[in-house]
Amino acid sequence: MHPLRRVPCALPLLSIAAGLALTLAACTSSGQPPASVANATGDRQSPFPGAEWTQVAPATQGFSQAGVDAAVAYAKQQGSTSGMIVHDGLVVAQWGDVARKSNLHSARKSFVSALVGIAVARGQIHPDDTLAQLGIDDDAPSLSPTEKQATVRMLLEARSGVYHPTVYETAAMQAKKPARYSHPPGTFWYYNNWDFNTIGAIYRQATGNDIFSAVKTEIADPIGMQDYRPSDGHYVSGGLATRYPAYPFNLSARDFARFALLFLHDGRWSDQQVVPAQWVAESTHSYSNTPTGGYGYMWWTSSPASGARGPEANLLRTTFWADGHLGQYAVVVPSLDLVVVSLVDSRLTSQQMGQTKMERFVWMVESAGNASGIGPEPGGA
Repeated sequence: MHPLRRVPCALPLLSIAAGLALTLAACTSSGQPPASVANATGDRQSPFPGAEWTQVAPATQGFSQAGVDAAVAYAKQQGSTSGMIVHDGLVVAQWGDVARKSNLHSARKSFVSALVGIAVARGQIHPDDTLAQLGIDDDAPSLSPTEKQATVRMLLEARSGVYHPTVYETAAMQAKKPARYSHPPGTFWYYNNWDFNTIGAIYRQATGNDIFSAVKTEIADPIGMQDYRPSDGHYVSGGLATRYPAYPFNLSARDFARFALLFLHDGRWSDQQVVPAQWVAESTHSYSNTPTGGYGYMWWTSSPASGARGPEANLLRTTFWADGHLGQYAVVVPSLDLVVVSLVDSRLTSQQMGQTKMERFVWMVESAGNASGIGPEPGGA
């Protein structure tokens, strides 16, 4: 098989990814899971929740109650209908109905990235195989020989250069879509649903697994998700000339937080390596610049691939997140052992929580924990 990119365990993945890949102790010589943390009573508490999450007062984790309350109030004001703040595996705040499932929109893509990583480790998918090698084409106007030189890895990075008609795009995505054949494969980043939908089809073709069933068996069951069922997902085709459907599914805030916690711990859950640690490191490393950071393998990051972050950026610490339309976020701040999840259920509100608002919200959470070096309050709402 084509191996994953080699990442030395004792060294940073790349200079800008230090602190992401090896945040905890997954690379210790013992190979044991990260050390447990102390709970409010002084007993040892696993950093992984059991059948239910453990909720504690913010002060027991070094957070200001007033600061946490202000952060949560801000999130709710901006449209968040449910969410959780998790520190050291303990819930320091939650709001709304955290068991209510709603559409993850594009945050689903980070789950499929994880599934691809599992399949790569099993030799079922080879990241540097081309579309031509995999027999991938699409309806007329079909793919050109040049487009077929795009690799699986380029699709994961949204750098395929294939701007074929696709489904489940927002109006903004369609407006920004480059002209067909305008960029050779691997040379240009564009957040492209054709890439993401086709990755889903490649996964299904390579493994024989349905995406929604695979999320259950490969991720949800090993990490103890409480609410997710394969019936929460469905494929979306449409009248456009494409063979590859989108794969939206619904998820609860508390299950979304488990997924984020899995990535905080380098893909390990208790004594099981659910997603390969090396794939987690690669997925959350930036290969392209975005207005406020960078983009990995269907994960957003606070670190650009090169140069300084844009003027709109508010997150000063190394951070990565799953991101969905309207304001579906699972944010991981490895250096603080922090997970912040927020969902916006369009059935409950007409508001949207864009990325700038999310970054401000996370900044407020960090401030409530008196995190050093967080910088002055970001401007704007």
